[in-house]
Amino acid sequence: MNSLNDKNILLLHPLGYKVEAASQDISRKANIMPPLGLASIAAYLEREGFHCDILDGYAYPDVDQPLKQLLRQQRPIILGISCTTASFHDSVRLAQLAKAELPEIKIVFGGSHVSALKEKILEFSPVIDYAVIGEGEQVILELAQLDGSDPAQVAGLVWRAADGTLVDNGYRSEALVLDDLPFPAYEKLAGYPAAYKLPIFNYPTAPNSSCISSRGCPYRCSYCDRSVFRSTFRFNSAEYLYQHLKYLQQRFSIRHINFYDDQFTFHRDRVEEFCYLMINQPLGMTFNCAVRAEHVDRELLQLMKAAGCWMVSLGIESGDELLLSQHRQNVNLDRLGETIRTIKSCGIRTKGLLMMGLPGESEESIRRSMDYVFSLPIDDFNLAKFTPFPGSPIYEKIHQLGSFDEDWPKMDCMHFQFVPHGMEKERLEKLFIEFYKSHFRRNRVLLGYLTMLWKSPDSWLRFAGSAGQFLRFALSNKRYGSS
Repeated sequence: MNSLNDKNILLLHPLGYKVEAASQDISRKANIMPPLGLASIAAYLEREGFHCDILDGYAYPDVDQPLKQLLRQQRPIILGISCTTASFHDSVRLAQLAKAELPEIKIVFGGSHVSALKEKILEFSPVIDYAVIGEGEQVILELAQLDGSDPAQVAGLVWRAADGTLVDNGYRSEALVLDDLPFPAYEKLAGYPAAYKLPIFNYPTAPNSSCISSRGCPYRCSYCDRSVFRSTFRFNSAEYLYQHLKYLQQRFSIRHINFYDDQFTFHRDRVEEFCYLMINQPLGMTFNCAVRAEHVDRELLQLMKAAGCWMVSLGIESGDELLLSQHRQNVNLDRLGETIRTIKSCGIRTKGLLMMGLPGESEESIRRSMDYVFSLPIDDFNLAKFTPFPGSPIYEKIHQLGSFDEDWPKMDCMHFQFVPHGMEKERLEKLFIEFYKSHFRRNRVLLGYLTMLWKSPDSWLRFAGSAGQFLRFALSNKRYGSS
């Protein structure tokens, strides 16, 4: 049998659950995001002379046979799998499949779940050879260049020594300079951009896509996993960002971008410079971004609107200020409300991001959240079920704060795996449905969605094609249809 090809690397984004459920998964109907982390690693490796393929099991769920076929054809030296907490078990299954096909292949796991649990990842299954801790581009490159030698000098790696001992090489001392990175290898994603969809009613035109222009977050919210980028916050320059969008527009005819950054406007000068580039050298593109209230004002928002900003998302999380102050910094719901009204007055669509079931949550705090959200000119909202992920500050003490069923495949923010003291799961489920139904029953909200007929016709076409599933979710609160 031919040996492995030491210039070939395969990267895999797993579905995370049984293929049979994919067609009924309301989450996939609403949003399929390209695996930008893997696309960035692929571009980095290709620049260094390696050949990379990407298999995206979320966009194309039936991945087993394509995986076997690529393993036979390319005989890659490394299979890199990016996994979340919810997709970890499926990742292990696929790793076992790969080892059965190519026993000598090295299996590398990465992602936030892996960075958070480190050695525990390798303890979970002997099929995993390496765990990448932190960002993956340089780590995977150095692994690929080892040529079978000891990985003791590869920082950002946990590995298994010959005697079975697990070795943690620690985090890398120097973070990557983001402007030095090539643009992600979007062309490695089968069907890009048509195979990928932004959240429904969250864009005006198609084709559209996502883009990441920064890494990390300067804040320390209790519920956020910080294990990959830790306390760092780095960002692309305005010129790099403009050239990135220009590339997407020219190469793939992208017309709208969602910036998947935690805090797009944290560095004001960069945003202003980017906006002036978009105004003075128009690309015919619009964009969405996420902001915090303390990092925008009317002047900046007007500039963003002129540059093509179509929608802004804000992390509200809860409308109960006392509860929220236990979990995040700089809590001021009056200022947040005024910011939302300012965004709306600038002609920018607004989206609120909320959580239900935080430690300390009560029915009264949920009611306050409803009252707060319904008092604001919010066009759209997303209500997630609080999930205590490994790597988040609150994870370490979560069992003291309520009951927690740490069933990884269900830790997807669409199941109440944690129930705070004083609440019952069944009551949380009923309040969750009530929150959603109350939002969609309001005349202003319904009128807003009707205006999407001409503001976002592609969204309406998608909604019409899956209306039954969206309505079943609104009534049943089940991610996988009737399951």
